[in-house]
Amino acid sequence: MDLFGLGPDGSYKLIAVIIYFIAMLLIGYYAFKKTDDGDDYMLGGRRLHPFTAALSAGASDMSGWLMMGLPGALYMMGMFQAWMAIGLTIGAALNWIFVAPRLRRFTEVTNDSITIPSYFENRLGDKSRILRIVSGIVILVFFTFYVSSGMTAGGKFFQSAFNGSYLTGMLLVAGITLAYTMFGGFLGATYTDTVQGLIMLAALLIVPVLAVISVGGPQQVIDGVLSVNPDFGSLMKGGTIVGAVSAAAWGLGYFGQPHIIIRFMALRSSRDARWGAAIGVGWMVLSVIGVIVTSMAGIAYFNLNQDKQLTDAKSAETVVLDLAQNLMPSLLAGFVLAAVLAAIMSTISSQLVVTSSALVEDLALVFKPGMSKTTKLWLGRVAVLIVAIIAAFLALEENATVLGLVAFAWAGFGSAFGPVVVLSLYWKRLTNWGAMAGIVGGATVAFVWSKSTTLSTLGGALSEPLYEIVPGFLTCLVLAVVVSLLTPAPGEKELAGFHHMEAPTQAVPIVQAAGAGSTGDAGHRGPGMKA
Repeated sequence: MDLFGLGPDGSYKLIAVIIYFIAMLLIGYYAFKKTDDGDDYMLGGRRLHPFTAALSAGASDMSGWLMMGLPGALYMMGMFQAWMAIGLTIGAALNWIFVAPRLRRFTEVTNDSITIPSYFENRLGDKSRILRIVSGIVILVFFTFYVSSGMTAGGKFFQSAFNGSYLTGMLLVAGITLAYTMFGGFLGATYTDTVQGLIMLAALLIVPVLAVISVGGPQQVIDGVLSVNPDFGSLMKGGTIVGAVSAAAWGLGYFGQPHIIIRFMALRSSRDARWGAAIGVGWMVLSVIGVIVTSMAGIAYFNLNQDKQLTDAKSAETVVLDLAQNLMPSLLAGFVLAAVLAAIMSTISSQLVVTSSALVEDLALVFKPGMSKTTKLWLGRVAVLIVAIIAAFLALEENATVLGLVAFAWAGFGSAFGPVVVLSLYWKRLTNWGAMAGIVGGATVAFVWSKSTTLSTLGGALSEPLYEIVPGFLTCLVLAVVVSLLTPAPGEKELAGFHHMEAPTQAVPIVQAAGAGSTGDAGHRGPGMKA
């Protein structure tokens, strides 16, 4: 069998990828049939099972970073890069434990908020609407870069898997993802993410096992790694303290990632968060272990088989792909390739939905209120298309690294939203002006810091640039607290969410911009909410 001149091996791999594409489109169609209006499109009616929420959050979080960026970083620089995985795992656990349950309930009692910007506005009683608009703009800016990182990973994928054109691969991945996301919305992204999370986990357990066997066993892997890099296993050698802090600081970003915490808002109830935490963190730990073993086995394998080479020798971001193609029958290798595609596409889809929500719910509706739910639904689909096109143009720069693009966007969200999300859930004194100052200050510092070598090294005082999420997060936190203390304290209306948390069995008025209703958690829904 020889499809499109790829040869038998390439044809079988292509068949596996086509099967995967068809499965994603079918899931997207299923979600399309279950999506009735704009609220469904953006949050799925708050009926997400914790298993679905956990796996979809993990898959949309990890993206091409898990299957390409992290394995490449470990392959090139050793276990020092594991600080990133350590920070992320701790951050994910804290996010599920401390943010998920409270955010699920807070967003319901604050006028049934279905986006992060609308939650900020309703929770803090911002009548000017500026906070909502600024938050929506931050989401648009950083998510456009984030979506672009996924498309870049898609182009690299097709270069490695089929020796094809970067541009063709990038456009194909973008097009398929766009199709099921544009019509399936939040549910389409979530259901496909769940399946993709399972595919990714399977690949990260199977590939390293085969690689270890191929080089003769665990001891041979260790010997092969140490012969190439004697300091591979050290968490401190191969880098600096600044580098370790920067890598571990990735964990701070979790609290402010809209495409992750929106899953918390969509849970059936706040009580589901405990199960989501166990499933999500367990999935993450297994996946990270798989990545570490894969990178080690990859070093040993390519050192032993020097006639074989990495497709991307510069960053080694194709090590998982290359191992699969060298160690597995073509059809099975194709399904591992599909796992890499799953990692890439799961994140793109989730980010497109959140960006669409920001455009429609947090920007368009501010200037044109009273829009029907059907209009919101179709406007959301148009918004997905527009953002995808802009991100594709940014992804035309083939030389951009996946990890570099992800790092920039991750820091932007972590710096702008992270402290504000946590403070809004646990600190009664937070004001709308404090939140505004924190968001603008954190986003600005993260953006400027990432572009200035002089600033990021403190004028040469640091041995290497400090990851921008550290100063950005701290700036947001300090500004939010200081400005809140300098501005009038929130009134009883803004604190209704806290009263609900402190007395969950009592009826507490829902926080609304105009009028009042009532709601509760776990099935007791306010006006306009789907049962």
